[in-house]
Amino acid sequence: MIYREFEIKEEGSLDGAKLTVYAQEPSDSLKISKRPLVLLCPGGGYAYTSDREAEPMALAFMAKGYNAAILRYSCAPATYPTALLELGRAVLIIREHAKEWEIDPEAIIVEGCSAGGHLAASYSCFWNKDFMAEKLIGDAKESSKEMLRPNGLMLCYPVITSGEFAHRGSFENLLGDKYDELVDEMSLENRVTDSVPRTFIWHTFTDGAVPVENSLLFSMALRKNGVNTELHIFPEGGHGLALADRTTLGPEGKENVPACTPWIDLAATWLKYYWCEQYASEQ
Repeated sequence: MIYREFEIKEEGSLDGAKLTVYAQEPSDSLKISKRPLVLLCPGGGYAYTSDREAEPMALAFMAKGYNAAILRYSCAPATYPTALLELGRAVLIIREHAKEWEIDPEAIIVEGCSAGGHLAASYSCFWNKDFMAEKLIGDAKESSKEMLRPNGLMLCYPVITSGEFAHRGSFENLLGDKYDELVDEMSLENRVTDSVPRTFIWHTFTDGAVPVENSLLFSMALRKNGVNTELHIFPEGGHGLALADRTTLGPEGKENVPACTPWIDLAATWLKYYWCEQYASEQ
């Protein structure tokens, strides 16, 4: 297995911001090459990045035949747009090394859990804004912006709205003293355009920390803008379930929810259907 770590240093980055890449080692004895990559943004309310939503999930996607990477982005006291720029840098690094690591450069899927879902969704809404290309590439031409394009978006119980159903602490951590100025702008159901890539979302009906309305509002905005979307709402389970089985149990042991464990198989099928036609035919 290829294992690489890259320190990420953007404006406002804190020590510890890094990209970790896991990829299948190229081999002449393997027929399949150029695998999609899932770039994971763990949750944690923009206060930290969760271990439970990082390596265990990366290895689960690898076990299903995909490459994976984890972004440990800067959290509070770092504020917007630091984490967003770090995610853009991670996409650029992956594209730069795609041939070396046999990653399909047109199949980079940005994934996020909870507040990491807000980051992934923010990136999918803002990747083509001039400020992103100017800060990351130094050039806001359309050709430069294309280097930042995410090819897919995967959201696990995401923080989306800063309105009635907000997880308020995430926005306070993300925005700091810019909260009053930017809180409405960061309500992502109002920022969706047709440049958001096709999207996979799952949530639980009984999530008491980040209400399911976050996913519903975002899904309706995607529908309005013609963005192909797959949405799953599971009937039970709290917040931060990660893989929803014993492998990602937290200290209190509340995250083993069999009703939700199919989500990763559904996500793998979604990946295969849209990005792995040749790969799927070889199974």
